[in-house]
Parts: sequence; C-alpha cells; structure tokens
Amino acid sequence: MSEAQDSAPKLADLVRAGDAQTEAVAITDFVFQANDISNAYLVTTSDGDVMVNTGFMDHAERNKALLAPHRTGPLRTIVLTQSHADHFGGVPDFAEPGTKVVGGPGFVEANADMMALQSFFGPRSGKLWASTLKRGGTPKPPPMIEPDILVDRELSLEVGDRTFVLISTPEGETVDSLTVWMPKEKIAFTGNLFGPVWLSMPFLNTLRGDKPRLVRNYLKSLEKVRDLGAEMIVTGHGEPIRGAARIRADLDTMHAAVSHVRDYTLEGMKAGKTVHALMHEFAWPEGMAIGEFHGKATWAVKSIWREYAGWFHYEDGTTELYGVPRSSVYADLAELAGGASAIAARALKRLDAGEPLQAIHLIDTALGAEPGNIAALQVKKAAHEVLLAASGGSNLSETMWLRSEIAAAERALQTTGADRPADADSAT
Repeated sequence: MSEAQDSAPKLADLVRAGDAQTEAVAITDFVFQANDISNAYLVTTSDGDVMVNTGFMDHAERNKALLAPHRTGPLRTIVLTQSHADHFGGVPDFAEPGTKVVGGPGFVEANADMMALQSFFGPRSGKLWASTLKRGGTPKPPPMIEPDILVDRELSLEVGDRTFVLISTPEGETVDSLTVWMPKEKIAFTGNLFGPVWLSMPFLNTLRGDKPRLVRNYLKSLEKVRDLGAEMIVTGHGEPIRGAARIRADLDTMHAAVSHVRDYTLEGMKAGKTVHALMHEFAWPEGMAIGEFHGKATWAVKSIWREYAGWFHYEDGTTELYGVPRSSVYADLAELAGGASAIAARALKRLDAGEPLQAIHLIDTALGAEPGNIAALQVKKAAHEVLLAASGGSNLSETMWLRSEIAAAERALQTTGADRPADADSAT
C-alpha cells in the first residue's frame, strides 16, 4: 500500500480530534473548546454562559461533559455559525429553559433544504466521510432546530459583561453563515467560513453537493472579518489563530489566492477556453499557493465557471439540453469496439502510458456495457490507485473518493473470484 493510502489527510485528523480528548481546551480563561467534527465553544460571562456551536449530535453527551467543569451559570444563548448538523447537532442536549438559539439569515430555509434531501445527500456523504467519522451502529438523525432569533445582517447581544456582535458572513460553507465578534476582547469566531483548515482554498461546491458558494460573496465576507482587526480568530477546527499582524497577513494571503483563481477563470473564459482546459492548465504562481485540504483550486475553477456561465457547456452540444446521458450509448460503443474487454485492453494501454484519467473514461464505457467485466474492473482499480498515489493523500474528499472507488472495484472483483492485479494478458 502506498504512503498516500497509509496516511490520514490533515482534515481527517482534525475532525477526529475529539476522540481522545479528556478535558476541554482553555483558549482563554473564559473561552473553552470541545473538539468535534466542528468544534463547540463555551464562553463564560458575569451573567451566565454562551455557546458558539454545539458540535455533532453523535458527540453531544461527550461535548457537554467536557465543558461542564467550566460552566458558570445558566446557558443564556447558543449561536449557530451555520446550518450544518456538525454545528447544531448538540442543541437539544445543551439547551436549557430560557436558552435562546440564534441562527443566521436563511438558517431555517437552508436547514430545511438539507434535511429534506437527506435521502439524496446521505449516501453521498457516506461515500466520502463514513470511514473517517466511523459512525457505528445506527447513527442519530440530525435534530430539527428552529432558532429563536434570526440575524439579518448584524445583531449585537449583551450577555453579562460581554458583547457579542453577530455578523452575516455568507458563502464560506453556507448562505446563512455567521461570524461572532467580541469587540472588547478582539476575538472573532468564524466557524467554517475559511474552511476546516486555516490558510486553505474554500470548497465553493462540495463533492457531496450543497448550494454553490459564490466567490464574490466569499471574498466580501473575508474582507468583513479582515476589517475587524481581530487579535484572535477561533475557527471550526484546531488551534485559534493568534496575533493581529499574523491574522491580517493570512487573510491577505487567502484573499489574494482566491482572487487569483477567480481572475484566472474569468480571463480564460474571455479567451474562449473551455472549463476543462482551464482546470487542466491551472498552476499556482510562485509563492501564492494555499492549502488544498478540503477545496482545491482546480475545483474552484469549475465552480466559478458555473457561477458565471451556468450549467450548459456549448462544446458538449445538443445532448446537454436533454435528459439522455452518454451512458445510454455505452453498449453501442462497446459493440463497435469489439466488446468491453477490447475497451479494457485499450484503457490499460492508456494507463501504462501515464494517462489514468483517459483510462477511466474508457473503463466507464466498458463497465457501462458489461458491469462485471473482470479486465475492466482490474484497470479501474489500478487507475484509481495511480491517482491516489499521485494525489499525496492531502485532500480528504479526493482521497476518500478514490479509496471508495478502489474498494468498489475490489468488491466487484471478489464477487467474480478474480481479485488479482491487472496485467496485459488479463486485459486482452
């Protein structure tokens, strides 16, 4: 097994950081952190407590126990920085009589859409996240949350001796995203506005699927946070970012990187390049690259293209207008090529020539015509292994997608009794 297959992506380590946590992290003497898929934060005041997010429903009891020793009074407010279950899942466990739950603009609609589409999103999330999250048995369903207060653009709350300014900062992960600003303490809680890993590309449209995030709105939200002059930023994962100078420099770096990807895409569109050409040709200028642990620059190119150009690709022609996919002619193509095994043989040649993606295009056709073709399954497995090794295993979605495709090919081969390595003889 390759190093990429052995190693866990950085994001996987972050979302599993709570597994071994035995006590809350004291960020300050009044802010305490419970690690989770997205972290839960307790802020104490002179008149009770405030929670910024509550973590995932599967871990609510653990998070509550971690934070219990630091509680100072009634839980006055729970602020939810976005409408994903890893932020609000623990609300029923934490909420007390009189606790006010606050969500961002559009929280109710965004959450209702996600909940209603669980039968669609659930299997897609499972393919990418199940082995990372290791949810055993029957997982808890997300709770239905109806915030008591919805922020429009900005809302100021006074709790004891502390002021919390809730600012709409959409498009980092959701349209309803909030940043929680404590102006006296110069602390900003940004949730996953800047992604789950600091100094990295936003995931403007995830592999699982969600409403697309608009790049211009993301940059405006970044600018709002940058203008605060924070001395500490508390994100959804890991250690807080400390120091006004570092925060400013890092936000400048992220702004420049994302702006470059946007401008590169728009200039390419004006030059008449296809989205595939722009993805293939993209390269970071010297010194500009930021992390690609969740989103990737090439995926952002595709998201930005669609934001500006829509779903119809002129170069793909008439069939884009109708509900008849290419897979409807896979059997015809296989017959013309001499069968699925003949296509698999050609795919193996493309793989041996260092072209795994072209090999997969061919294999999709072969398996579309004959799903159990042994030679095609072997090439599919080998091509995805090549991509996994080349990826370096740093991007979680890419890594888990490739691993799941390898595993699917292995299962299919096991059912045929032919789970052996691909070679030229077996593909002919």
